[in-house]
Amino acid sequence: MISRIDLRGEALTEFPSGSALRALLPRADFDVAAALEKVRPICEDVHHRGDAALIEYAEKFDGVKLERVRVPAEAIAEALAGLDPDVRAALEESIRRARTVHRAQRRAPHTTQVVPGGSVTEKWVPVERVGLYAPGGRSVYPSSVIMNAVPAQEAGVASMALASPPQADCDGLPHPTILAACALLDIDEVYAVGGAQAVAMFAYGTDECPPADMVTGPGNIWVAAAKRYFTGRIGIDTEAGPTEIAILADDTADPAHVAADLISQAEHDPLAAAVLVTDSVALADAVAAELEPQVAATKHVQDRIAPALAGRQSAIVLVDGLEEGLRVVDAYGAEHLEIQTADAAAVADRVKNAGAIFVGPWAPVSLGDYCAGSNHVLPTGGCACHSSGLSVQSFLRGIHIVDYSRDALAEVAHHVVTLAEAEDLPAHGAAIKARFGWKVPGQ
Repeated sequence: MISRIDLRGEALTEFPSGSALRALLPRADFDVAAALEKVRPICEDVHHRGDAALIEYAEKFDGVKLERVRVPAEAIAEALAGLDPDVRAALEESIRRARTVHRAQRRAPHTTQVVPGGSVTEKWVPVERVGLYAPGGRSVYPSSVIMNAVPAQEAGVASMALASPPQADCDGLPHPTILAACALLDIDEVYAVGGAQAVAMFAYGTDECPPADMVTGPGNIWVAAAKRYFTGRIGIDTEAGPTEIAILADDTADPAHVAADLISQAEHDPLAAAVLVTDSVALADAVAAELEPQVAATKHVQDRIAPALAGRQSAIVLVDGLEEGLRVVDAYGAEHLEIQTADAAAVADRVKNAGAIFVGPWAPVSLGDYCAGSNHVLPTGGCACHSSGLSVQSFLRGIHIVDYSRDALAEVAHHVVTLAEAEDLPAHGAAIKARFGWKVPGQ
């Protein structure tokens, strides 16, 4: 059901770190560049035909005929009124915990007094308008509405709209749980638009939807390709690839827990990655044995879980010890990394590359997906070595305010002129000299 990669003995000696070691590890094929050429005409069609193109693509890709793409306010209110009370309570608790964590991430202005009379202040300004995307393909993700909206709201974003694919069995509207989550978050601007065309709608704007400055939210390869297409025109969070879990475990781990956690991410998508890194052959054997009955007892086996676990992106990786295991998980840079070892907190503290780290047996990835308070929009595909998950910071721009008096400028003017001339930019120096009657103090 799941393959093994043996990196014990001398297998790691030729690959000390980085990309060389990463090449030995399992990863799904996810060719955004190839998809880019397919989404280009869709994006440009939305540019030129606006809402008419969106309505046409809803019929072509989603099988629904729409009169307009904006969701009526009464449909959002009805979705909340009809929401199962237990689901509402769970969503409200998820929102509460996410707000608790993200509110603490707010940034305050900070002034540094460089010299007497000379200061630099960094102030934080939120993005003005954000387009949020909530997937609606194999599964429905109201949790993703929360994970995108809460940090944007806590950052102070003034204008926010959400797009989610129209559903044929929901009268052409996004799934009602998505709409109910929007209602709980006071998001009243919602569009029944999915895929690359949703990103194009936010990037270019249409008659119904004003353009956004930034688009965030997970999606399929077409959403990722559209984000790449518009990078530079709008801000994006990340080009999200298939979800992935890596577990670093030793013989103290419970194989039933490890198997359950691998399966939990495999049920997202047939390209989802489930990777166990361990120095215990006994644990590897026990986890492999646990997978079969646990998979057989759950849903989505043939279309998601079985192909995900059997795919090239999933494996049990055997290493000689904890040090080698840390090297492997750092090279892999997992979206979600669980540490199920002795002294798990100390081990977690040594990890350098991961989207989010889950410490010990009582912090599974599923907790982070919904109710830990952390954000579940995280870097995939090894991007955790240079990128972070979604946070309040994602929606803020740092702006430096430079405030110097005449005396403070005079003190450093000759250095500025010297550097300008060293770079053969005499007009830069002249802008300084002009303030002192063309004579720079100190020269």
